[in-house]
Amino acid sequence: MMATSPQHLTELESSLNDFDPAVRARSLEDLCARASQGELPLEPEREVANMHCHTFFSFNAYGYSPTGLAWLAKRRGFKLMGIVDFDVLDGVEEFLAACDQVGVRGAAEMETRVFFPEFATREINSPGEPGIYYHMGIGFTTGSAPDSGARLLVDMRQRAIRRNLDMLNKLNAYLAPVAIDYDRDVLPLSPAGNATERHMLAAYLRAAENRIKDLDEFWAVKLKLPPEQVATLRKDAPAFQNLVRARLMKRGGVGYAQPGHGTFPSVEEFHAMVEACGAIICATWLDGFSAGEQSMEEELEILTQKGAAALNIVPDRNWNIADPDLRRKKVQKLYDIVKLAGQFDLPLNVGTEMNTYGNKLIDDFDVPELEPVRQAFLDGAYFVYGHSALQRARGSGYQSQWAKKHLPSRKEKNAFFTRIGRLVPPGTAGLARLKSLEMDLGPDEILQILAG
Repeated sequence: MMATSPQHLTELESSLNDFDPAVRARSLEDLCARASQGELPLEPEREVANMHCHTFFSFNAYGYSPTGLAWLAKRRGFKLMGIVDFDVLDGVEEFLAACDQVGVRGAAEMETRVFFPEFATREINSPGEPGIYYHMGIGFTTGSAPDSGARLLVDMRQRAIRRNLDMLNKLNAYLAPVAIDYDRDVLPLSPAGNATERHMLAAYLRAAENRIKDLDEFWAVKLKLPPEQVATLRKDAPAFQNLVRARLMKRGGVGYAQPGHGTFPSVEEFHAMVEACGAIICATWLDGFSAGEQSMEEELEILTQKGAAALNIVPDRNWNIADPDLRRKKVQKLYDIVKLAGQFDLPLNVGTEMNTYGNKLIDDFDVPELEPVRQAFLDGAYFVYGHSALQRARGSGYQSQWAKKHLPSRKEKNAFFTRIGRLVPPGTAGLARLKSLEMDLGPDEILQILAG
């Protein structure tokens, strides 16, 4: 049987990230057929997980769609994969359907920023922004939300647009003669109109390329750096993009506006939306060095009382560091937070983000620094997949009345849904098996049947 040529495979995989969903669907169908016929190689499945991958519905540095990420996991042998997007649930159903089609254990998440009043005077995990907290919901099974949740999602999108336009007006004035138009230059970079500051950055860099002859001199003036330094930095595109974003869009930059109370939803508003969607409230952790994160026990005590039931970590930035002293300190902070999460009965949701150039496709779980926490990372991935499978098949996920009746504590829920995640195979066969079970069965009976 003739193998698919590398060029044709590249074309097919690129079309998985087309903005047209019909093109994405046809391409996945074609790739799955070729794989089943042995025409293209698939790497053996490995016990690895990336549960925090942004898609192009917010910003993926490599352009991956939800379908593209599901296929990436299948082709590279990633056993579990989760998507996450800022402020929107646009990719949830596409991703879960694509995971079913290719046979990958999938879960869908959302990330946003909220105002955390108990930490209003302390920087938490949004650098330089006291009281502002990156927060998540995990285990969404639909892109739709009940009325109250739907209103919050609309509000979040509208707030993001207002913040973007305010930044754009400031940057257009500062970067003249380079200027961009939001509707013409920014929105077309996102398939569903959910533009982020990373899309705006791409638009500005492209506009400068088209308008300015001496880019080194232009950026030297705008970034207040020597031209020769800019020339060197521009040879490393990811590093240069991060520099421009840091200098112009982040704290201290001309496009930046200090957020505060009212800029983002409250913790309680976000929690209500996540629970209404049947998903799981997930706290987040940066690196343990901020004033707020030096009080993690207090933070988690407050958040769990408000309903948080998991914790998100991005491992790579907490060990993969050149400076040996800083690496040692960060690795210890990582071990400390994993231990604390265990004390609070919070499963871990981990991944690489993929929203910055240079982010890995998968974490190196086998490196010595991550080996001690590897099992906790994998258990967390199986946990959210197990919840997602039961919620999709029977409406019996973490927030369901069934779970509240039979599994009253976080510890009991964690053990059950993690076990479900290990027992239920991916795809329609696994969902059909769960649907076939009688609705009045208890946790032990379900596990016994699935294990048998």
